[in-house]
Amino acid sequence: MADQLAGRRPLMTQPLNIVWFKRDLRVEDHQPLAAAAQAGQVLPLYIVEPELWTQPDVSARQWAFAAECLRDLQMALAALGQPLCIMVGNSVSILQKLHNDRGIAALWSHEETGNGWTYARDRAVGAWTNEVGIPWHEARQFGVIRRLKSRNGWAEAWDRNMAKAITPQPQALSPLSGDWPTYIPNWEDLQLTPDPCPNRQRGGRSYALDTLTSFLRQRGRNYRYEMSSPVTAFDASSRLSPHLTWGTISMREVAQATWARMQALKTTDATEPKSWRASMSSFNARQHWHCHFMQKLEDEPRLEFENLHRAYDGLRPDCADAERLTAWSEGATGFPFIDACMRALNQHGWINFRMRAMLMSFASYHLWLPWRESGLHLARKFVDYEPGIHWSQVQMQSGTTGINAMRIYNPIKQGYDHDPEGIFVRTYVPELHSVPSSFIHEPWRWDGAASLAYPAPIVDNVLAAKAAREALHAIRKGADHKATARKIVAKHGSRKAGVSLTSQRRRQKVEPVNSGQLVMDF
Repeated sequence: MADQLAGRRPLMTQPLNIVWFKRDLRVEDHQPLAAAAQAGQVLPLYIVEPELWTQPDVSARQWAFAAECLRDLQMALAALGQPLCIMVGNSVSILQKLHNDRGIAALWSHEETGNGWTYARDRAVGAWTNEVGIPWHEARQFGVIRRLKSRNGWAEAWDRNMAKAITPQPQALSPLSGDWPTYIPNWEDLQLTPDPCPNRQRGGRSYALDTLTSFLRQRGRNYRYEMSSPVTAFDASSRLSPHLTWGTISMREVAQATWARMQALKTTDATEPKSWRASMSSFNARQHWHCHFMQKLEDEPRLEFENLHRAYDGLRPDCADAERLTAWSEGATGFPFIDACMRALNQHGWINFRMRAMLMSFASYHLWLPWRESGLHLARKFVDYEPGIHWSQVQMQSGTTGINAMRIYNPIKQGYDHDPEGIFVRTYVPELHSVPSSFIHEPWRWDGAASLAYPAPIVDNVLAAKAAREALHAIRKGADHKATARKIVAKHGSRKAGVSLTSQRRRQKVEPVNSGQLVMDF
C-alpha cells in the first residue's frame, strides 16, 4: 500500500527519477530507463494496482504471466545495482507519498494504449504531475502515434521508428539507501478468481528471446501456410504475442531481427528458404498490422465500449442470453470445432487468430450475443490480451465497424477445412473420440450420435447465419450509413505505403477483408 514507506527515511535526499514500469517489463530497448539513468538517481518502480485487477477484462492467468515477467525484471535490475521496487495501491497516492518522502525529480515511462481503466489512470497521473510540477517523460512503446492527426504516412513512420537503434540497457544503476519493497503478490493476494491454465506460456525476457530465436530459425519456415489451422499453428506461429503485450521484448527488437533474417535468406539459393522468405514476409506484414489496430483504440478509446459505427446501436440485446453465453464460454455449443477452440484457449491462454475470429464471429452472429460480453470473456482468457487489438477486432468480427466486409464463419466448414481428420477436435473434445472422421464436425449426423455425451447444436447454423446477415444488411442500406462509414475510413483506415487514401478508395470500398485475420498470429 501507499504507506509501505511510512517511517522509513533513507539517508540520501537527492530527488528520485522514477521509472514507472507498466507493460514494458525489460531493461533492453527501454528508452525511459536509459534516459532516467543519465538524469540522476533512479528508482525502478512497478505499481500493482488492485483496482485494475478487479476490471472485467483481466484474469489470474494474465497476472501469473506478468508476475513471472516481474521476477525476471527484478533480477535484471538487481544486476544493474538497483532492484525493482514493487508497491501495491493507487498510483497517484503512491507517487504522492514518494514525492513527500524523497522528492521526485521526474517521472519516466512508456506510453500505454491500454483499457479504459488505465486510460483514466494515466489521465489522473498526468493531472497530478502537472499540479505538483513534476515533468513526466513518456516514450513511444510501439508504432502507435499519440495525438495522431492523419493516417497518411503512418506506415512510413512505423518503418522509421522500428529502424531506430535499439537503446542499450544502462551500464549500472546507483543503489538507493532504504528498505524498498520487492514482494510480488500472487493471485490470492490480489483476490483474483482461480483461473487454471495448465499449458500457459512462461513469462520473462529469457523466454521471449528463446521464442523469437526458435521461430526465426526453426519453427517459422511454414508460418504463412500453417498459421491458420490450430492443428499446426501452436508450433508454426511465433508465439511472441504475450511477450509483446507485457513488453519483455520490444517490437523494434522483433522487427529488426525479422529484417536481419529476411536479408540473410536473400543470400542463399537453396530450395528450402523459399518457404522461409514467404513466411518472413508475412510475419513482417503482421507486425505492421499489430500496431495498426492498436492505433484505432489510441485514436478513439470509446470503441472498447461503444459501436464504432453508431448505426448498429440496438442491433443486439443489451444483455446476453445467459444459456448461450455459458455454452459458448465453456465449449459446449454442440459444434465440435467451436468447442475444441474454446477448450484449447482455456488450457493454453492462446489460440491462433483465425480461430479467435471464428469464436467471436460465432458468438456475435450465430448466437447473437452482444460483443461486449463475449469480448470480455475472450479478453480474460487471452494471456496476450492487448486492448487496442482486441476491441478493434471484436467489433470487426461482430460487424459493427461499418467499414469491414461482413465475415460470418461457417463453423462446420472451418472444421473440415482446418481439421479434416478431427485431430484437433479429438484432442480437446475427447467425448467425440469414437466418431468417424467423416462425421467428426457433424456428429449429430452419425448413426451412433445418441450414445455420445455431447450436446446437440445450440442453434441451426444456416438459419442463424442467414438471420444475422439480413439484420446487418438492413442497417447497411440506411441512408446515412455510407457517409458515416467514409468518415470512419478517413480516420482509421489503413494506408498502403506511398498510396494516397483517395487512390485506395478507388480500389476498395472498405478495408481489406483479410486484414483482420493477420494481427495476433504472433
